[in-house]
Formats: sequence, C-alpha cells, structure tokens
Amino acid sequence: MKEAIVLLNMGGPNDLDEVQIFLHNMFNDPYIIRTKSTLLRKFIAKMITLARTSKSQDIYRQIGGKSPIVDLTKSLCSDLSKSLPNSIIVDFVMRYTPPMAHEVAQRLKEQGVQKVYLIPLYPQYSTTTTQSSLDDFETTAHQIGWKVITTEIKHFFSHPTYNQCLVERIKEALGSDSAESFDVIFSAHGLPQKIVDEGDPYQRHIIAHTELLTEMLRDQGLHFHATHVAYQSKVGPMKWLEPSLESALRSLGHKRVIIIPIAFTIDNSETDFELSIEYAHVAHELGFEEYRVSRCPNNHPLFVQTLRELYEKMR
Repeated sequence: MKEAIVLLNMGGPNDLDEVQIFLHNMFNDPYIIRTKSTLLRKFIAKMITLARTSKSQDIYRQIGGKSPIVDLTKSLCSDLSKSLPNSIIVDFVMRYTPPMAHEVAQRLKEQGVQKVYLIPLYPQYSTTTTQSSLDDFETTAHQIGWKVITTEIKHFFSHPTYNQCLVERIKEALGSDSAESFDVIFSAHGLPQKIVDEGDPYQRHIIAHTELLTEMLRDQGLHFHATHVAYQSKVGPMKWLEPSLESALRSLGHKRVIIIPIAFTIDNSETDFELSIEYAHVAHELGFEEYRVSRCPNNHPLFVQTLRELYEKMR
C-alpha cells in the first residue's frame, strides 16, 4: 500500500498579492467565523479583508514581502523525507494559501497513494486550527473521488522529543546567560473566550503544555526567575483569552524576558513580526533590559525526529 505523510498548517501569503487571498479564506472558514448564515460570514469576511489588507501587506513587507512559513515547511518536509524510506511520500497542505488541499490531494491521488497519515502542525488541539485542517483535507479527498485511507493525530504537545526540541530552542535564546536572570512568557495564539466556553480544549492544552515544559526546564537545571502564560494576536472586539501578552509584559517587574511561541511549530508573521518587532518595541518602551524570542522548531533535527516518531506510532 503506497503511503504518504501530509503535514497540515494554516499557511501564509507567498507574496504581497496573496495577503488578500489569505485573509479572505481565513475569515470565510466556518471554524473561525462561527455564524449559521453563510451570507453573513461572507459579509464579515469581506469587511475584515477590506479593513486589514493594506495593514497586513505592510507587515509582510517588513519581513521580506511574504510569510516564511511555506519555505520553512518545504525544508522540514525535505528533512523528514530523508529520514524515512524512499517509498514514503512527504507533502504538506496549507489551509488558506497555496499549496491547498485540492492541489495536493489530486497530486497524491495521481501518484497512487492509498493511505495518508495526516499530521496537523498544531501542538495543541483546537477546532479552529486542527479540526479545520483535518476536515478540509478529508472533505477534499471525498470531493475528488479519492478513496484513500486516512489516519490522523489530533495533538502532540506532550510528546517528549518535541518538548526537548523546544527546550533546545529556549537554550539557544538564553545563550550563555543565567536562566535565573530571565522571566519566561509562554505566548500562545489567542482564541475567543466564547469558543473555549463551548468546550474547545485549546486553553487546557496550553496550560498543560506550559507545566510540562516548566518541569523539563527545571529538571535540566534551567531555573528561570518566573514563568508566565499569555495570549497574542487578538482580532476584533470579542473577549479573548487573557492575559494578553502586552498586559503580561506590563505586569513584569523583572525586565529581562524570553518569549516562547508555544502554539507555533513554524515561524510566521506572528513570530517574525508580532513578537520579534511589534512586541519588542513595546518591551523597549517599557524599559526592558533584555527581550528575546525563542525560534519555533522549524526543521530542527528533534522536530524532524518528532514527526517521524508520530508517523511510526500511527502505523
């Protein structure tokens, strides 16, 4: 049986012209804008896209004219493929920008793939990310008449190899400095409180993940001054998970901090711009002596190993 591993993520613009497409597709996702009326969702998506396109294009212009997520994911797929038998195909699908599910599913179907292992690159489960990406791929496979067997994983935040990868990234950000001289903020992408109240486990996964990582860091002799959890990337007037990253920064008396983007596996605009530029400016205005951002796993060898282990566990 011919097999493929398909990594799933939300994607990001491959150029400035795709910014509008990215916003349009994201806010048309019924898992994101939760209204029973398709017409209302389309209207909301149109209004948000019109309001945000120019500002978002400026953001991407400041980080090289595109999101880094596709190129980094290509590197990850290449490294993962090299670690596996040649018979296993490794590919990826983005939810809101190319390569999208229809293109990849059609290609794999034509290659004779009969079984696909779906690995969403979201460490913690949320209906807004994990379930949206899984349903998108499986619905697309059905639409093109591809009778493929799919096996999926919902989350991997407790995976030991993955968490060791994060510890290594934190050590890189710390460098030769003493852990005791820094606070750590685990920064997760925010979510409307309403979605959590409806039963989405994302916040519980975030808290459990930060507790695991804090314990691992201590076990490896990294005793930070204090650890915190905060949420970033709020959109719109609704109540979102709290505290916000800005309020967390404002509350710190200790002015040396490392930000760990705990909800992302691949660097993107939320890490390269929002954390590394926008919040760095906030920290500077607040008088921080040190403000550092840990890199995402990207194609770190331990993340490649994590994905291989997840695949082997699913077989």
